[in-house]
Amino acid sequence: MQIVQDYYNYWICIALMMVGLYGVIAKTNLVKKAISLGLFQTGILVFYITIAKIEGGTGPVTVSPLAGEPIYSNPLPHALMLTAIVVGVSTLAVAMALIINIREKYGTIDEHDIHRMEHEMQD
Repeated sequence: MQIVQDYYNYWICIALMMVGLYGVIAKTNLVKKAISLGLFQTGILVFYITIAKIEGGTGPVTVSPLAGEPIYSNPLPHALMLTAIVVGVSTLAVAMALIINIREKYGTIDEHDIHRMEHEMQD
């Protein structure tokens, strides 16, 4: 039980990524797939933010009161994750716009129905 308490951030990351991966693989509804992809991305973002924090670090650079040496907490992963969040939201918006167009063209957002209609159009 101690390992779960010590590494709870990592367990949350794993849970988010596995739920997202399951949704992308198992669901046939395109909206559910897009939301699952967002969950997977959230798990990755939480993971990178978790590993960026150095134990004992406070700001990007502070001076240790005991030794007088600087303690570093790397700000680069946080800045990169902010960029990744913006890209992820943009990607989700484009995916939703494409799903709306697919719904208007085919009348459904289920993968199996779309594939069936595509095969009927080719025959």
